[in-house]
Amino acid sequence: METTAKRLQINNLQQILKFTFGILPIAAGLDKFFNLLVQWEMYLPAYMEEIIPFSASAFMMIVGIIEIVAGIIVFTKTEVGAYIVCAWLALIALTLILSGDYLDIAVRDIVMAIAAYVLARMTALEKTPANAHNFA
Repeated sequence: METTAKRLQINNLQQILKFTFGILPIAAGLDKFFNLLVQWEMYLPAYMEEIIPFSASAFMMIVGIIEIVAGIIVFTKTEVGAYIVCAWLALIALTLILSGDYLDIAVRDIVMAIAAYVLARMTALEKTPANAHNFA
């Protein structure tokens, strides 16, 4: 009985992470087209603006499409999508760290990348037989 209750609690926590990493990338991705939350172009380091072959605005729209797709994948193939979101957030954090700007955002993205990784691992563990792991 206790194991069933723990499993239900773990599933609930997993669902919270799934909705978080499904909805938020979609919302942030959509906002790359509207800039209602923030002017996303300000996060693009100057060195990147010099090397991309299009405007910062167009680049952010491409980023938005990637984020929307990643969020959809979290909903349809949670483990794969969570790993994609984890890697994406880590790359954003690395870009910000290398630029030396928005280090607070970089730290936040690292924390979110770790949470996305936890979702991916929880989803993978769910696929293994019940006696193959212990959630205690």
